[in-house]
Amino acid sequence: MSEPQSETASEMMPDVMSEPMSAETPAMAAGPAPAGAGAAGRLVAVVVTYNRLDKLKVTLERLLDSPAEDLAALVVVDNASDDGTGAWLRDWAAGQPRADVLHSEINRGGAGGFALGMARAMEQHAPDWLVVMDDDARPAPAALAAFQAMGARGDLAEWDALAAAVYFPAGGICEMNRPSRNPFWSFGHFLATARKGRDGFHIPHSAYDAAEPCTIDVTSFVGFFISAAAVRQVGYPDPDLFIYGDDALYTLGLSAQGGRIGFAPNLRFEHDFSTFTTGDSGQRFRPLWKVYYHHRNLLLLYRKAAGVFFWPALCLVLPKWILKVRHHHGVRRAYLRLTWLAVRDGLLRKLGRSHAEILAQARE
Repeated sequence: MSEPQSETASEMMPDVMSEPMSAETPAMAAGPAPAGAGAAGRLVAVVVTYNRLDKLKVTLERLLDSPAEDLAALVVVDNASDDGTGAWLRDWAAGQPRADVLHSEINRGGAGGFALGMARAMEQHAPDWLVVMDDDARPAPAALAAFQAMGARGDLAEWDALAAAVYFPAGGICEMNRPSRNPFWSFGHFLATARKGRDGFHIPHSAYDAAEPCTIDVTSFVGFFISAAAVRQVGYPDPDLFIYGDDALYTLGLSAQGGRIGFAPNLRFEHDFSTFTTGDSGQRFRPLWKVYYHHRNLLLLYRKAAGVFFWPALCLVLPKWILKVRHHHGVRRAYLRLTWLAVRDGLLRKLGRSHAEILAQARE
């Protein structure tokens, strides 16, 4: 796996329409406010990496440019990299008192890596807030200071989590990290989606220039800030998801429990993202085994988002998935086989199939 550890929420939310849900989202269980509620306090970063040492170095340097009062600790999860990342991290961590490096013996995927890193941060570093990211994503200079300033002003008191505004390094909004609302929870968002497609349920570009945060339901793990109290409420990402949609499912689950997630345009991140090579246009999976996780986890996300309207949505997306076989000349049988397994396992909510088996199924 040489690409981002987790496919983001913007990539995973459906481009299909059904009827809106009428049920209201339940509120998170009330409880005593944690010490320092509303203030940022101890912020701990979690970074998951796999075979991208050059990009990881830039991310770690950027994070540790922030002083300890802005970033208390940094947890790095090495997902069994075989490009020299492990050895480099061991040497690097020896001179970094704020760094805590975990070396996984197996590649757990983005989902497993974030679950492992977030648990370590919660158990060992006493955070008030966490901020998570892939190895190719990093805060813009002063972004963490801006987060602490929000806490000092009391602006965090109304939020359980915040999504950063993510841009490409050269500028321009990174569309795959554009947060969204669940169109099945709001008739207004449903109608907007019917008119505009994905632009109807994703936040508008104008939100990136707004002065105040706006409410969202789903976001990615690139620049995702979450309070320790919210983590204790909803737990960790499901490691069995491996890659794709773990962030969307996690944040949608937080919203479904009444968690308040905001999009904060003043918290800027950059994403040095290069999943698709020139000419792919997002149509051909490289490597092919990603077909399985992408489609299986999409089904899980659609079911959580759409509820009782999942089946009409499935009838709309399934033919599109099958038709994508035309973009996979030379490996079409394997593409269809992986898609079939993904649909079957997604419908049965079966997450136990090993990665080794998926690799074997991807061979033509």
